[in-house]
Amino acid sequence: MTMIKVGTRTSALAMKQTELVIDAVKEKNQDISFEIVPIKTKGDKLLSVSLADFGGKGAFVTEFEEALLDGTIDLAVHSAKDIPMELSEGLEIWAALPRADARDVLLTRKGQAAKELRIVGTSSKRRELQIKELYGVQCALLRGNVPTRIEKLKNDMYDGIILAAAGIDRLGLSTDEDLDYRYFSVDEMIPAGGQGIIVLEGRKNDGLKSLFTAVKDENAEIELETERFILNCLQAGCHEPVGVYSRVEGNQITISLFLEREGKARRGTVKGETFKRLQLAGQLIDEVKHYEG
Repeated sequence: MTMIKVGTRTSALAMKQTELVIDAVKEKNQDISFEIVPIKTKGDKLLSVSLADFGGKGAFVTEFEEALLDGTIDLAVHSAKDIPMELSEGLEIWAALPRADARDVLLTRKGQAAKELRIVGTSSKRRELQIKELYGVQCALLRGNVPTRIEKLKNDMYDGIILAAAGIDRLGLSTDEDLDYRYFSVDEMIPAGGQGIIVLEGRKNDGLKSLFTAVKDENAEIELETERFILNCLQAGCHEPVGVYSRVEGNQITISLFLEREGKARRGTVKGETFKRLQLAGQLIDEVKHYEG
């Protein structure tokens, strides 16, 4: 039996996502066993400041890449939206799993009207810019794991908080009777690149990579490639105020982009054949940069 040492962050969500990966692999291959190696990252330790204040890029990834390169782990499980544009030399993304719900969700205490919103908690500039467009609210820094963030809302530290639907769904926290959930469409609030996708990172030329082919999802990989291409073209890190979302349906792809230029929110959408996705992405970037709406 092949033993895989898999690295994961210590949060409940990260552990759950790792369990999902392990279950998916074991369903396809019973001859693989896993040892979970918890790793605490810089992003997990510095909770009092915004990710952008200490670089943002690689905040949840650097320690995993070091562990992969020195052999402490064989595989790292990440939320795709946390992956920086450039991986460390010798490493690559092995697989992207099927995408979960990519939407953002506004959580408020039960019965609270939208007009009563004053302070909304988020650590994302992308979310902040778009929620201000929708409701004209103020935003305050919100860090910590998902249950901690929800507890802060219940303790009246915020009037509302914004979380990723995939995270609260995976943790079974989407039906709390004390809360109301407002799911934004991907047009109202364009998600972060890679949101809802779990990716596996490993070493290049490692024979273990072939063991994970069966859990790869082609549509998720195309969508992630497209979104990361746009982020790279814009030289935007994983914590920049940029929203980009693509959706593959058959041989068609729809790509949406949100960004801020000169103090103005700009957005746009294109649709076309999947094999032309990078051409379409370039067209979209050009249109949004010159958008005057």
